[in-house]
Amino acid sequence: MIGGQKASRVDGFDKVTGEAKYTGDLNLPGLLEAKVLRSPFPHARIESINTEKAAALSGVVAILTRDDLEDINPFYGNCLRDRPLVALDKVRFVGEPVAVVAAEDPLIAEEALSLIDVRYHELPCLGTVEDALAAGAPLVHESTAGTGEFHDIATVGAVMKPNVCHYEFYERGDVTRGFAQADQILEETFEFPMIYQYAMEPHTSVARVTDGGITLWSSSAHPFLVRSELAHMFGLPHAKVEVIVPYVGGAYGSKSYFKIEPLIVAMARKTAGRPVRLAQSVPEAMLTTRRHSAKVRIKTGFNRDGTLIARDAEVVMDTGAYADNGPRVAKRAISRMIGPYKLGDCKVEVSAVYTNTVPAGSMRSIGGPQTIWALESHMDTIAHGLGLDPLEFRMRNLLKRGEELKGGATPIDADLRQGTKAAADHVCWSQRPNQIGKGRGVAVGVSDSEAMPVSVALLRLLADGSVLLLAGTTEVGQGARTILSQIVARELDVPIESVIMRGTDTLATPFDRSTGASRSTTVMGSAVKLAALDLRKQLIDAAAEALGTNTTSITLRNGTASCGDPCLTYSEVVSRYFGMPGGELIGRGTMRPGQGLGPKLPLFWETGMGAAEISLDIETGAIQVDRYITVADVGKAINRVQAEGQDEGAAIQGLGHTLFESLQYDNGQPVNANLVDYRVPRFIDMPALFDSALIENEDGPGPYGAKGMGESGIVSIAPAIGNAIFQATGVRIRTLPLTPERIWRALNDAKRGM
Repeated sequence: MIGGQKASRVDGFDKVTGEAKYTGDLNLPGLLEAKVLRSPFPHARIESINTEKAAALSGVVAILTRDDLEDINPFYGNCLRDRPLVALDKVRFVGEPVAVVAAEDPLIAEEALSLIDVRYHELPCLGTVEDALAAGAPLVHESTAGTGEFHDIATVGAVMKPNVCHYEFYERGDVTRGFAQADQILEETFEFPMIYQYAMEPHTSVARVTDGGITLWSSSAHPFLVRSELAHMFGLPHAKVEVIVPYVGGAYGSKSYFKIEPLIVAMARKTAGRPVRLAQSVPEAMLTTRRHSAKVRIKTGFNRDGTLIARDAEVVMDTGAYADNGPRVAKRAISRMIGPYKLGDCKVEVSAVYTNTVPAGSMRSIGGPQTIWALESHMDTIAHGLGLDPLEFRMRNLLKRGEELKGGATPIDADLRQGTKAAADHVCWSQRPNQIGKGRGVAVGVSDSEAMPVSVALLRLLADGSVLLLAGTTEVGQGARTILSQIVARELDVPIESVIMRGTDTLATPFDRSTGASRSTTVMGSAVKLAALDLRKQLIDAAAEALGTNTTSITLRNGTASCGDPCLTYSEVVSRYFGMPGGELIGRGTMRPGQGLGPKLPLFWETGMGAAEISLDIETGAIQVDRYITVADVGKAINRVQAEGQDEGAAIQGLGHTLFESLQYDNGQPVNANLVDYRVPRFIDMPALFDSALIENEDGPGPYGAKGMGESGIVSIAPAIGNAIFQATGVRIRTLPLTPERIWRALNDAKRGM
């Protein structure tokens, strides 16, 4: 049941048969449909809003504007409370909500939007980070409403340079001295595009507000944080805010923290207790969140023998119109730029910059793909300049288990050389390509999740012997319900079919910090295991009492408790304990900082290596990925099939930003915010030979030695392919995506000596 034995997904049947109900499937009595009027301008002052014609339209029940927010705190945000429910004095990006209509029918609501008259006064657009950082640039935000409850980031909210949302700085040693001692110095600049997370289910929420409080159904990965934010905004105790999470159709970070939930709750306050649903289209979701684009300058000093001496790096990230998760992304980018290599002197600066574009939030491995694309490409350039094999260069410099990447952080907890060699062997690294346009590349990705270890789990052994698992982890497709159920089944020795886990309801399910940062198996899994052990002890005590023996004589096996020949089912144990065919035993497990998962952050290092072999058409720039392998050090794969699927899925998602994905803006106007013009990976884009490998040394802090995984596969594919192109052509391309046109232009520029 754990590792080698197969366990089917506990939610698989419901999903493939259509029985699974998502937020968009809810059909509550009196349900109204909401539509959002969005700003057509990237930056403008709102002079007036007239809703009279829209309100007079038959079927319109309520309209929400800035005038309805005077009795509440209208600002929200997990790091900085800088974002209003709807625009107040001005709009800051194309797509920002200005008004919301609730109507009996979505078509009526859509028609009503066209009847709302908004007068704007356009302001200068800061469409790029260069615009925002230019001398004399206007401010995107004159002030914020404070910091979020769960930001846990030092200096967040401090006054930085104009339009800098957050600044992170790390320094070790003396970089100036290090460069002076180095034989050679290399400096390069790389660029990473805006990326949309694209989950198959766009953002959808249903809210009902009554005298009893708020009830919210939402496709949220952070229901307890949503509860806290709504309680803060609307002045209610947590007990009067209920957040229910049905099935979620994917997230990849797009449903982290708060997206449309405050907006739909504010709308529901105006509908006399009737529930209201806001179901966004994909183009609307593309105007709600994205991944940070980035420019990365990296300068490294090194000796002729390949020893790294010093590094100075600067990362500038476009966080869009509101902070969202920008400060946390900036913080996490630090360790990625230091890199998993032996390095003495180091300085890294990261800035998250406000611009008049859609806010950037979380996406799989926050800050990872941007920085590891730059670092691993840079490492290859250094190796080439020294005449060293790129694989051998990495193997010389990689940190060993127990060595420190960043001061005060958990030492490296994996054998990085083992994974890197496994990746390189898969593409037959030692056999050099002998065809024109053929190349191989390898890359190493190491990231720190810094997942806060706060999770609580409850297990209820019911009178019929079934087990109800209550845990706040959101199933967003990663297989958490199956993993957590497997842990319970193993510890209680029951069939996995006996364990039932539903979606989160914050009034019934105990607290979980969040679903993200690859924390669910490690943190919540540990809490679930503790709950199972607690319940197991109670079950043994009850069985010993029922059988008139001592606890050391009790054996639990396949849903029964025995002492030699006498044998009772778990149902019979519960019935005898309570003296009736009812009652239940309850186990509890709690994880908190310093308890069970080590005193330092990160709880584990998430490692992912990749190796690629490509064929390139020199005449057209078209690229074919012939082979790709993704390698993850998972400690212990509790469910091997799911673990492989997670790593492979991450790699293919990374193939998108490597070859074609890029959300384009022109002076603050989105150019391709739809799935016709914005291209995501398809089956025809898959590598001809595609595989994954899991390294299991059972050395993680989670149950049975597991480590978090599922994000690392996305970070190495871009530099591995970029390095393969470099090997095939001698041309280094430093801007993603690697489209045929970009490759063709780079090759032709190289021919002309540009």
